[in-house]
Amino acid sequence: MLSSGSSSVGLQERWIGLRNRLLSSARFQRFATRFPLTRPVARRRARALFDLVAGFTYSQILAACVETGLLDVLAEEPADLAAIADRIALPITGTERLLRAAAALGLVQPLGARWALGAGGAALRGNRGVAEMIVHHRLLYADLADPVALLRRGGGGGALSGLWHYAEAAGTGDAAAVGAYSALMAASQPLIAAQVMDAYPFHRHERLLDVGGGEGAFLMAVAARVPRLALGLFDLPAVVDRARGRFDSAGLAARTTVFAGDFLQDPLPSGFDLVSLVRVLHDHDDDHASALLYAIYEALPRGGTILIAEPMAGARGAEPMGDAYFGFYLWAMGSGRPRTREGIVTMLHAAGFSRPQLLNTAMPLTCSIIVASK
Repeated sequence: MLSSGSSSVGLQERWIGLRNRLLSSARFQRFATRFPLTRPVARRRARALFDLVAGFTYSQILAACVETGLLDVLAEEPADLAAIADRIALPITGTERLLRAAAALGLVQPLGARWALGAGGAALRGNRGVAEMIVHHRLLYADLADPVALLRRGGGGGALSGLWHYAEAAGTGDAAAVGAYSALMAASQPLIAAQVMDAYPFHRHERLLDVGGGEGAFLMAVAARVPRLALGLFDLPAVVDRARGRFDSAGLAARTTVFAGDFLQDPLPSGFDLVSLVRVLHDHDDDHASALLYAIYEALPRGGTILIAEPMAGARGAEPMGDAYFGFYLWAMGSGRPRTREGIVTMLHAAGFSRPQLLNTAMPLTCSIIVASK
């Protein structure tokens, strides 16, 4: 006798089978595109499928707009084709092809005989970190040129892992090794920091330690919002050297304490009632991520709080970001994986934390937040 759960799964399997037979039928597809009630759905699904097929081309058009400086040129003022071609150092024919493609994607728009920045291009320019990621994606795309080979070799071993390798090499990393990745994370941090600060009351705490805090971009944003909060940063020696310089330039040296070490091997400093992991946990495989959570538990006082902020798999309305984008990005990087909020909560409980809470953010696509207590 089948249980109700098995019966439900069986019905679902039969429904999926029927659905897939219909959707793959050329006859049904022709019917759906002609019948007035199904035509809008068929067109939306066709557009979505084509976008999957053409997505790499779209991303390369975007990369060309950023790398040539086209969006910056049009942000100054609308210009004609010849003037734009001169500014971005492309031939007239290549410039026209790029402009038309960018207009189709909403990045630019025609304005009579001239071209202007489009709504999508304006939004893109409003976040420097996105432009930095677009340029950075050249490494990811090199690894994804043969995605099956990437999957077969177990991840890593390509262009992207070469950029990030220092973080998995215990205690290593000189200025040349850490510079590119640290700068990228610093550039893309302000948007994340704003969401975290809007969602969590940092003023309740006295001392904040940001583990894996890179060049200190997150702490600098918190410092501006919460002036009485004492700040600490823990990262690899070559990384904290870069952070120290940024704190000094910002006049924050007196408020910040910088700790150099490898959180996969070295104990974390104590005396902080709040410890943050901002886009750190998902960079590490389960064994290292679990060890890090245990280390934070040991370092916190009773009643202390851990705050985890990163994109999480399964975020409603942002499902492709998790297991599709970050799943393959982290695989190419050679370390880490996207985790659901339920998965992170399970790891927190295993490390000894209690009362985990998911905090709402303005844009789960880029950041979700979980806090828990010791």
